[in-house]
Amino acid sequence: MGRVVHFEITADDVGRAKKFYEVFGWTISNSGMSGMEYWLAKTGDEKDMGIDGAIMPRGNSKQPVINTIAVDDLDEMMKKVVEAGGKIKGKKQNIPGIGDFAYAFDTEGNQFGMLQPLPRA
Repeated sequence: MGRVVHFEITADDVGRAKKFYEVFGWTISNSGMSGMEYWLAKTGDEKDMGIDGAIMPRGNSKQPVINTIAVDDLDEMMKKVVEAGGKIKGKKQNIPGIGDFAYAFDTEGNQFGMLQPLPRA
């Protein structure tokens, strides 16, 4: 694994950002995640090259774009990140129907996500 599989764009005005990114033909829909404003961005057909992402309030992160990397074993990768000088932000989370997820920071202070996806059927 180790590929970027998801992105998050942070915005001061989520409604304005949603409208802007629709110019690319993206379909923006409410994720339905309770307790947070998180809009899924489908950027194209699954058969075409590219990845999908989300738009969320900038308050969640001061970084304008956060990439998520797929990993085979999230617990092991969290340990490796720390051993390499990075930091884990918060606790590991389970995203129902998607997999286990954690945010981290690299040695330069850049935030990124790690996802251990559920096996594809």
